[in-house]
Amino acid sequence: MTKGRDAKPHIGIFGRRNNGKSSLINALTGQDIAIVSDIPGTTTDPVKKSIEIAGIGPAVIIDTAGIDDSGDLGLKRIGKTREVLKIIDLAILVISHNEFDEPEKNLIRDFTSNDLPFFMIHNKSDEERIKPELARVIREKYDVPLLDFSAIHTLNLDEVVSVIRESMPETAFLKKTLVGDLIRYSDVVLLITPIDIEAPEGRMILPQVQVIRDVLDHDGIVVVCKEREVDAFFRIMNPKPALVITDSQVFPKADAAIPQEIPLTSFSILLARQKGDFDSYLKGTPHISKLRNGDRVLILESCTHHVSCDDIGRVKIPRWLNNFTGKKLEFEVVAGLDKIPRLITDYALVIQCGGCMITRRQLISRLKPAKDAGIPVTNYGLAIAYVHGIYDRAIRPFRKQAGEDYL
Repeated sequence: MTKGRDAKPHIGIFGRRNNGKSSLINALTGQDIAIVSDIPGTTTDPVKKSIEIAGIGPAVIIDTAGIDDSGDLGLKRIGKTREVLKIIDLAILVISHNEFDEPEKNLIRDFTSNDLPFFMIHNKSDEERIKPELARVIREKYDVPLLDFSAIHTLNLDEVVSVIRESMPETAFLKKTLVGDLIRYSDVVLLITPIDIEAPEGRMILPQVQVIRDVLDHDGIVVVCKEREVDAFFRIMNPKPALVITDSQVFPKADAAIPQEIPLTSFSILLARQKGDFDSYLKGTPHISKLRNGDRVLILESCTHHVSCDDIGRVKIPRWLNNFTGKKLEFEVVAGLDKIPRLITDYALVIQCGGCMITRRQLISRLKPAKDAGIPVTNYGLAIAYVHGIYDRAIRPFRKQAGEDYL
């Protein structure tokens, strides 16, 4: 399963083998997406499918292997099923034939420990309806919706979709504004976007596009230029921008070119505030100054991409941190949502990218082990601003907006 490449809300379907998880997905999508068979264990690895849900919009459904799989290979499949908990926003537990025992109870404990909302479907009601006593016990113990359903007849499919919509956390599909609370009607926002070896051919990167749309959604005016044209912009353009947003890698140049009275920040910092744990980033960033020789730094990328000779996460950030600290640091990079190769306590600092390609829950879950272990976490943009001595300026727009001191 390709992970960490889609920022839509994610829904995981869980249950025992042959409970009709794949049939449920086919019913929800209206297509024969998932392979359906009477043979238990037909679904072996988690499988993703995009879907449109009224009231939510585009979403991703993940079909998982049975939680009652057996044997060495079955245990590996169950392990992959449990890994899905880290990347989804909502879980649906499918039971059938009134079977509810330790496999389901263990999975619900996993849902709870991951702060994951869920509801339950008793499938195959055309063969056997749920017993009132079992329904009462489940509702009283877990206080979640429980639907009797048949993926064959789909008579109450609208009710299932309605419960999905009601159970999905709003944070999964209602996005916090990037700049709407920082600008007013007709304000000019200047975007500084380098076109270099890392810029994709013929297009702009996703954070730049997202910011442009957010400015337009809030009735602002967007001006885009490369870092070399900033001086020309200030000579010929009026009014001056109410906010300047730069690519993190040219932060020092932007800081020198933009008058101090004009707010300046970066795309990465805006994303960190929108979907990351911004307060933890602000607390963790100054720990860069406390790094010592031999400390190991974990760099988390949200997606896989072609690595250039001057890659921001793999080359520039390590170089800047070594130069700033004067220490010999060790760096490890993990792309997408791949497994971290060491114990989290082996790292002195974790640096997360902006996370434009993953959901907020995926990003928060990615950082949770570090936070729980007391490992400082920060973000590309904040770390870059810090090592270049412009950290205070980079977070100033948000201090002013929040009316509080982040330092």
